[in-house]
Amino acid sequence: MDNETTEQRRKGIYLLPNLFTTAALFAGFFSVISAINGQFSSAAIAIFLAMVLDGLDGRVARMTHTESEFGAQYDSLADMLSFGVAPALVVYLWGLSTLGKLGWLMAFIYTAGAALRLARFNTQVGIADKRYFQGLPSPASAAVIAGMVWVAVDYELSGDALPMELRMLAALLTALAGLLMVSNIRYHSFKDLNLKDRIPFVAMILMVALMVLISVDPPQVLFGGFLIYALWGPIFNLLELRKRQAKRQAREKNSPMPEGNCGATTDLDNRDAEKTEEAVEREL
Repeated sequence: MDNETTEQRRKGIYLLPNLFTTAALFAGFFSVISAINGQFSSAAIAIFLAMVLDGLDGRVARMTHTESEFGAQYDSLADMLSFGVAPALVVYLWGLSTLGKLGWLMAFIYTAGAALRLARFNTQVGIADKRYFQGLPSPASAAVIAGMVWVAVDYELSGDALPMELRMLAALLTALAGLLMVSNIRYHSFKDLNLKDRIPFVAMILMVALMVLISVDPPQVLFGGFLIYALWGPIFNLLELRKRQAKRQAREKNSPMPEGNCGATTDLDNRDAEKTEEAVEREL
């Protein structure tokens, strides 16, 4: 009897984390419907809401020890709609549709990038460094697109009211967001932050100031913040690359002249170090 009960539990799914995932899926679907109806502000807000819910489902699962393979796959499918299909459709209906074939191709590049990004993430679970994301995370990429649309709608810019320069800029930003998702550029994941630990009082004041800043002008603050995060990735990786190259040049300059066998050993060590650094640079 006990074995049958245990087997039934194994066949079921955990309610709490999957409830958050379902809510995120609903927000993504609502964003699509809102965009079709021409309500682009509501569509953008729904994408940001899906981001919050997507961040909660994983934390809830870890806190309640209810992680499961089903939950991971369900979360990935929900992310594809909320952060892959929904942003592309929103930005296309908002302004890229006026560019004809170029518009929907840029939207497709974004959608394909999101799908590839999620597939690569699923294959690297438990292998990749948790401190960093490989490529721009799909929620952050969706936030850039949704924030751009939200800001433009606040200025009553959409469709034919958009200047051609802004349409082309929006198309380029959409394609860039898709390409950044499938790049090898590293982005900080902030997963090493432990919310259970004590924090300085100043940090609490900064969090309150951030919430106040967002409430002053949510579209511009959110768009600006996530755009900086998206652009900081390439800048950070270039700085790291230059730092490693400077260290390698300094080591080569300061290395002593090889003498006998010791020199041969030193040369081997230097070559091994250079190969390691070259491998890191290729990853960047």
